[in-house]
Amino acid sequence: MKALIPVVASFLESRTSRQNLLALFKLIGVLVALVTTYSILFHVLMEREGQHFSWITGFYWTLTVMSTLGFGDITFHTDVGRIFSMIVMSTGVVFLLVLLPFTFIEFFYAPWMKAQAASRAPRNLPAETRRHVIMTQFEPITRILIRMLEKHGFPYYFLVPTVAEALEMHDRDLPVVVGDLSDPDTYQRLHINAASLVVTTRSDIINTNVTFSVREINERIPIIASARSPAARDALELAGVSEILSLEEIMGQALARRVVDAGSCAQVIGSMDDLVIAEATGSNTALLGKTVGQCQMRQLTGVTVVGIWEHGKLVPPAAGSVLDDHTFFILCGTQAQIDRYNETFGQTRSEIGGKPKVMIVGGGRVGRATARALDEREIEWSIIEKDPSRVHFPDKTTVGDASEFDLLVKAGMRDATTLVITTHDDDTNTFLTIFYRKLRPKAQIISRCTNEDNVKRLHRAGADLVLSYASMGANSVFNELKGNENMLLAEGVTIFYADVPAELAEQTLAESSVPARTGCSIIAIENAGQRTIDLGPNTVLPAGARLTLIGSVEAEEKFLTTFPG
Repeated sequence: MKALIPVVASFLESRTSRQNLLALFKLIGVLVALVTTYSILFHVLMEREGQHFSWITGFYWTLTVMSTLGFGDITFHTDVGRIFSMIVMSTGVVFLLVLLPFTFIEFFYAPWMKAQAASRAPRNLPAETRRHVIMTQFEPITRILIRMLEKHGFPYYFLVPTVAEALEMHDRDLPVVVGDLSDPDTYQRLHINAASLVVTTRSDIINTNVTFSVREINERIPIIASARSPAARDALELAGVSEILSLEEIMGQALARRVVDAGSCAQVIGSMDDLVIAEATGSNTALLGKTVGQCQMRQLTGVTVVGIWEHGKLVPPAAGSVLDDHTFFILCGTQAQIDRYNETFGQTRSEIGGKPKVMIVGGGRVGRATARALDEREIEWSIIEKDPSRVHFPDKTTVGDASEFDLLVKAGMRDATTLVITTHDDDTNTFLTIFYRKLRPKAQIISRCTNEDNVKRLHRAGADLVLSYASMGANSVFNELKGNENMLLAEGVTIFYADVPAELAEQTLAESSVPARTGCSIIAIENAGQRTIDLGPNTVLPAGARLTLIGSVEAEEKFLTTFPG
């Protein structure tokens, strides 16, 4: 009964459904009138033939003839009676076997099934819903975000405008609610005042309407929205957005930062209080060809190598890991220690005599953002763009197909030290990566990836580095949600806190084997209000202390699983 009520309510709320139901009742009324009329005529004709039957028999005969069952136990003996029987039978064929079933299916059964399906997409949330995240679209960014939300215990719901979209998501076992995205009442039904965050990644116009509608009833809840143009950013800011996802700029900065520069200085990618996280490469440094153990970076500068990128994954550093031209690693320390690292291992271009040249494939928003970021680093670049309407730097752009060899030669591919592929199509990026790797086996190839699932494929195709568009967007959203509790860097590096597990209390860092067991590295220990950054293998983990750890998202999950609660 509880399941039937919402179906009936959904069915009856539509004006068309009510009109169809009324038409069906009228048709049934016509059928009753026909059966009654034919039963009366049956008695009249039978009386003329001298046959006497009860009224129940009359109705019985009419229904058996109209339904074409024709038991044959009651028959007319005259031609008039037989003609009447044929008329009743013909009417039954048209009415009972054609018209009524079609009307029933069209006006009642199909709408009822539609209403039953619609009842699976609720229009409000349970009253006890709290701390939930509301999203407006299931796409690559939110696909990764929901994994983070599930891991950290945040409930989430998708708000979509149509039943069809809701049913598609329901079939994927995603919690979904149907409602008008521009109606403030929709957000009342979603208990917006008890929610933690609103994330809208639809079109610029819809995102602005969502932001404005939410702000009508709640001025404090964080709202994160994507924007594809400067005008949209202005509109969103006026509507009251908390954070704008400028993913093109984030991606462009990340792609440019990963270009191997002859200077080889560490690039700061994040900080927490006095703790600074930086990224560096062994290219053109005294570190090239050495193992992590032989480099003695900690002894010489105070910085700690907390992770090395291997095929797009951050792994704990092993003493025997060799640093080559394409090795990127994560450093942790104070700003003074990072500066000391740059003074010790970083070299200027004039000292080396080398100057990087970058060829950017794709002149869209990400390609242009990459170019601007390279300008900040004073690195020479050029662009290949197929669409003339997207050319914004005519002096540095070659128009044409980036898979044509002659065009690549004209664009300066032979002199390029790094190739950055920025198109939004992962299949195109994979094709170009394979092609360029064959042409330039030793060049650095960096590729953008829209769908997280294609990262490994691009690495197999020959890319040295692959940066996921979706991961960066999800990381930005999660940072806003968690605030100071966690920090997710652009490439999927997470910095998080955890109490010293009981089984590790009073052990040294070397004895705990946290990197080997979980993939995370301990970068700071806070005990009795004092934070210790200068950690060594013999540093003891005090009971009741709080750890600051760094690792990939997967490594964080493994740590929380290995050392629960």
